[in-house]
Amino acid sequence: MSMQGETISNSVKTEIVAQKQAHPHRHTSALFDREHHPYQPRNVNLVHKAEQKAAGVNTRIAVGLTKSVGTMWTAYTFAALAVVGLMAIIGLLSPIVALLVVWISQTFLQLTLLPIIMVGQNVLGRKSELQADEQFNTTMTSYNDIEQVMQHLSAQDAELLRHTRMLIHLLEKNGISLQQLEAEVSSSSHLADGFALSQPATDEPATSAPDESEK
Repeated sequence: MSMQGETISNSVKTEIVAQKQAHPHRHTSALFDREHHPYQPRNVNLVHKAEQKAAGVNTRIAVGLTKSVGTMWTAYTFAALAVVGLMAIIGLLSPIVALLVVWISQTFLQLTLLPIIMVGQNVLGRKSELQADEQFNTTMTSYNDIEQVMQHLSAQDAELLRHTRMLIHLLEKNGISLQQLEAEVSSSSHLADGFALSQPATDEPATSAPDESEK
């Protein structure tokens, strides 16, 4: 028995040395080295607020006017201006008032508000751009994590297959076939099942027949 144990241990050592020489990169402290995605998530709202604070006075004025123009009070003001122009056209007011209304509505407001609103929309639309960029980076980070998980699982499968081949090789060297091993495992499982079925019957207390005096 001691000679057989020494033979098995020597064969195992020989197999391990051979596997190390064949796969020197597999025997490391970690089975799989994960590559982390360099991107770090950020709060888009805080980034947008910081950009607005760092912007100049012109940008703040453009944003304020853009928000003000898109209100109902601005619509009421333009409606009142149109009514004044109508009154000047029908003769209720001076013709100079009509010219002033035309100049304000068709020249001043259009030439002035057009670039202001475009600048304000660009600044306000910057938040949507940041959100889209953040969503894209988050998606790429998730994709990188999923890819790393799949590569890790593939490395585990390869390691398990390598160990399986090594165990099969060791069994064949010691004269044990897979059929014999499966037969032993099945027989031991049958014995365990039979013992489990017979165990409740042995645990039941034996009831003795009543004596004549008890009757």
